[in-house]
Amino acid sequence: MTSQASHQIGDRNVQIQNANIHYLEAGNAESPSILFLHGASFSAKTWEELGSLVWFAQQGYHAVSMDLPGYGKSQKTAAQPAEFLLAFLEATGLSQPVIVSPSMSGKYSLPFIVQYPQQCRGWVAVAPVGINKFKQQLANVNLPVLAIWGSSDRIVPAKQADVLKQTMPNVRKVILEKAGHACYMRATDEFHNHLLQFCQDYS
Repeated sequence: MTSQASHQIGDRNVQIQNANIHYLEAGNAESPSILFLHGASFSAKTWEELGSLVWFAQQGYHAVSMDLPGYGKSQKTAAQPAEFLLAFLEATGLSQPVIVSPSMSGKYSLPFIVQYPQQCRGWVAVAPVGINKFKQQLANVNLPVLAIWGSSDRIVPAKQADVLKQTMPNVRKVILEKAGHACYMRATDEFHNHLLQFCQDYS
């Protein structure tokens, strides 16, 4: 059983290529990890405000949300997106997390899972940008994938989830009804439950 202290949120910083990168974490660092990225209008704090970090810590996970370079409290870095994520995992000691990637953060997670699929346990595609750009390379990525979209997404249409399902060998598709692009904002509990089931299946 995790202690109550592990459900408190830690405010952390790490240096990557001389840039200060900010992140939040909750849960036991020895537990399976979930790394929450964010979209252009959001930050690491979004996942704290939604209750995601504490809720997943209570379920026995090490939940981490980061401010991507140039967002929130993180400085910009010249690192390439895939190399940046790899450096972040190494600097924080995160071993094979499930990576939750909404919207803009697809610019980071997509090249990462193509180049370093062995460095994560699963990929949660929350209407990420850039799928078509990496479509050919994704066919070779055998990671477990949860493709989760809002039915009312007008920015990255839900048909992009079908592209993932047709392209990658191990994709579970979920559509959250009456939710928009940031589907986790409108249907938070449902989003959490689907993510938890996915993490439990692949822990």
